[in-house]
Amino acid sequence: MAVTFKHKGDFAQTKQFLTRAGKLDIPAIVSAYAQEGVRALAAATPKDSGMTADSWSYDIERSESSWLITWNNNSVNKGFSIAIGIQYGHVTGTGGWREGIDYINPAMAPVFEKIVMEIWKEVTS
Repeated sequence: MAVTFKHKGDFAQTKQFLTRAGKLDIPAIVSAYAQEGVRALAAATPKDSGMTADSWSYDIERSESSWLITWNNNSVNKGFSIAIGIQYGHVTGTGGWREGIDYINPAMAPVFEKIVMEIWKEVTS
């Protein structure tokens, strides 16, 4: 029994995509978005002294098949993350409650949209 395989056309579009993908500087792109996230978070962080807004940073981890950006804030008072306290609320020193302000999600939404749009553009062009 014989098996026959026929095809028409070529793989020009696939070759073009792979060539373009191979030229992408992924570390630079990921780093640029990580920095953009830091700027967005710093600008959106409610400011009393400005210390929490100035305390944003990021880490980048690469695995075999993905990249991970983690944004961090090292503004801590007595073991308590100030950024998280602002976001979700916290007990005050006098026993009262200070309601949280959702500033992280609105600040990061445009950054995430830009990442998605750039990836979509690369995949579809």
